[in-house]
Amino acid sequence: MKDLKYLAALTIPISAIISIYFKGYWSFFTPLYAFGIIPILEILLSKNASNYLEEELENKKANPLFDWMLYLNLPMVFGILFWALMVVSSQSLENFEIIGLVLSVGIVLGVNGINVAHELGHRLASKERFLGKLLLLPSLYMHFFIEHNFGHHLYAATKEDPATARYNQSVYSFWVTSVFRQYISAWKIQKNLLKNNNKNFLSIKNDMFWYVIFQIAYLVLIFFLFGKIGLFFSLSVAITAFLLLETVNYIEHYGLLRVKTESGRYERIKEIHSWNSNHVVGRIVLYELTRHSDHHYKSSKKYQLLECYDESPEMPFGYPTSMVISFLPPLWFSIMNKRIPREMIAN
Repeated sequence: MKDLKYLAALTIPISAIISIYFKGYWSFFTPLYAFGIIPILEILLSKNASNYLEEELENKKANPLFDWMLYLNLPMVFGILFWALMVVSSQSLENFEIIGLVLSVGIVLGVNGINVAHELGHRLASKERFLGKLLLLPSLYMHFFIEHNFGHHLYAATKEDPATARYNQSVYSFWVTSVFRQYISAWKIQKNLLKNNNKNFLSIKNDMFWYVIFQIAYLVLIFFLFGKIGLFFSLSVAITAFLLLETVNYIEHYGLLRVKTESGRYERIKEIHSWNSNHVVGRIVLYELTRHSDHHYKSSKKYQLLECYDESPEMPFGYPTSMVISFLPPLWFSIMNKRIPREMIAN
């Protein structure tokens, strides 16, 4: 039964179902749950830094239940999205209700869409990578697959990485730099991948072209089915979703930088180059994303197998709580800056 704990991640979509069904002030229930109730639970509940025994790891690795709990997010995400689109396009809602539903559905796309897509995007099986890309579609962030796998995991915790926040950089500044730099980086990476495989930039193998086509086709379909209000809603929830992702990116490596060796290359990424959290609620809701150091050590390692390292810098709060704090830059700096090693600041 303990293995079923990750079904708690579906409380985010369930909260959105409540928001859509009841509307009114309930339309804000998902942001209240994600950034109010969960942070309170994280503070009240104890942390768990324990790792599994080798035999337990082998059992969890072979258990398909963990994969199916990820796959379950696909119908949940698209079902909630299209239900919300039907509601906003067919019912007369107040502006505050639409804003609430944008935030609620956007959080679902971020947590149960992009975050699960991130996990599936690291899998070796092509069918799982396909599902990951499909989950990125409604967030209009399909380029994330290329930039994250071939860019971020190579340059994480360096100034060259768009998804690594600088020391004293606010989350709002990071939103701008990361969003645009990652998109440009994805095109550059795609160009190099094609060149290395002796393919022309205009080749049918250029995935970035396909991502653009699929996303435009998706928006055209939304406009055809749900009109202008549906298109506006889809764009709004997509922006909410990818800004939620970028907020997670912000806290994951904030201020942590690798040093360059005498050869001019960066040192190998280590456990000290990612912020971790062992707060139980955040771990479960985000499918162990908070054990980020181990994820960078071996990116193909499945979420249920990720382990905690004593050397990893640990946040004083869980990821959801830390995200809330990051929205208040002076408070964030006062809490986090003193935790960053001096040599990384100088670097």
